[in-house]
Amino acid sequence: MREAFAVEAEAELGEGADVRALGGAVTVALCGALEHPGPCPLAPHRTTTEPAGAVVRARVVLAAEADRRDEAVDRVRRALAVGRFTDPEGAEQRWRLLACRPVPLREAEQALAARLVSLP
Repeated sequence: MREAFAVEAEAELGEGADVRALGGAVTVALCGALEHPGPCPLAPHRTTTEPAGAVVRARVVLAAEADRRDEAVDRVRRALAVGRFTDPEGAEQRWRLLACRPVPLREAEQALAARLVSLP
């Protein structure tokens, strides 16, 4: 059975980097490509980012089978630790990962979490 959970990361963006690159890196790590048919194969997810000065907080809400939770968290962590992503226009986006850890879901994320869990 799928369970919902969250991963939170903090990263320092490189000069001119687009905050959306963090979400792109996560999507490729979890799904294999930015664009793909149907639901995400490993863990349906949504990534949000909040700039906080030079640091960006990325929060990924995911739903994965209980026995694949660690794999999903590891993929998110590794994707962000690389510190770079080539966007759809071919520009390389860079950042430096400062922290990445599983965290409890927020109350405001409960509806999203329920939707992700219920996806096919």
